[in-house]
Amino acid sequence: MMKMGVHTLATIAILVLAFSLTYASDPSPLQDFCVAINDPALFVNGKFCRDPMLATANDFFFPGLNIPRSTANPLGSNVTILNVDKIAGLNTLGISLARIDFAPYGLNPPHMHPRATEILVVVEGIIYVGFVSSNPANRLFTKILYLGDVFVFPEGLIHFQFNVANTTGVTFSGLSSQNPGLIVIANNVFGSNPPISPDVLTKAFKLDKNVIEFLQKEFSMTT
Repeated sequence: MMKMGVHTLATIAILVLAFSLTYASDPSPLQDFCVAINDPALFVNGKFCRDPMLATANDFFFPGLNIPRSTANPLGSNVTILNVDKIAGLNTLGISLARIDFAPYGLNPPHMHPRATEILVVVEGIIYVGFVSSNPANRLFTKILYLGDVFVFPEGLIHFQFNVANTTGVTFSGLSSQNPGLIVIANNVFGSNPPISPDVLTKAFKLDKNVIEFLQKEFSMTT
């Protein structure tokens, strides 16, 4: 397993965040910063701001992204997302960061971010990536990435990452929103609450109804 120093990770993280600024899609801030506060009684498009005089360096800080995360799960992957819920100082800044850990042959399954473009850099492993364009073309764009390679996933398109190496893998991603959102395709379709009618899914996917009901049962236990 390749060893990565803290300085290397810090450099990569800074570069990824810098790249993501180019693709930022959230509204531009109207002040230097707007440290988020949570008020469960009120709902707004984003988060309210704390008095800037009360902000501290910790509002812009997250420790330990160099530490590997557990991949002991059926998919063999673990996503650590640093969005506005993890770093309050990201509020209104239009960026976030993710670390993805992969077991050998681990998969980050087909998913999409409804509010963000993603730019990914590989720091360990051999990662097979791809995204699918929208209807009617439904074109698949894929690439096998090695150490230092970078790939972009356009906003709102279904994409995936799969470690095809027999060693662990690590990637970092910059995303062009403080809150990119996540829709895991299989989980949302088969694990919705309440479940989508099996008749709908049977016709949509052209599968036997018993298969659909089995999938709904499986995904309802994992979502």
